[in-house]
Amino acid sequence: MATMKNKFRIAANRISAWTGTATVFLGAVLIIIVWAITGPAFHYSDTWQLVINTSTTIVTFLMVFLIQNTQNRDTKAVQLKLDELIRATKGARNTFAGLEDLTDEEIQQLDKEFKVLGQNPSTVRALNKLRDQIAEEKARRSGIASAASRMLQHTLTIAEPAAVAVEEKSDDNHKK
Repeated sequence: MATMKNKFRIAANRISAWTGTATVFLGAVLIIIVWAITGPAFHYSDTWQLVINTSTTIVTFLMVFLIQNTQNRDTKAVQLKLDELIRATKGARNTFAGLEDLTDEEIQQLDKEFKVLGQNPSTVRALNKLRDQIAEEKARRSGIASAASRMLQHTLTIAEPAAVAVEEKSDDNHKK
């Protein structure tokens, strides 16, 4: 199944890229012109009209799936790149990574909130100040954790020779 998906992905990407070229567009225009020119020869019959209608319907039907596949992949790739930028950017709200999974109502609510924030400079300043305070607190806690780790390592370094000396003394006592 995975190979079938991969083959379809490759084919969809190639066909979408190919059909998006000027050459293919001009070819489609040429087909329409040839079809229109042949109208009088076929007395504009129902069969003559059916040929172009059926052809365009089939091509359109198939192209919808190919274009949708490539569009879905492109959109997902862009979302993943944006999520990575959000995660890598200091001060960015990581809760915004994955917004594409929200319902339409939730997205509309966030849109309203951003519009309110954009109209109120004091809110933006307050959010920036809060973000800075959170970053400072995170740095402070990181510094405390780092200092505690160094102290623990130092304590273990000091305690290790004393523990070895106690073990050696204990072994000497047992031998006697």
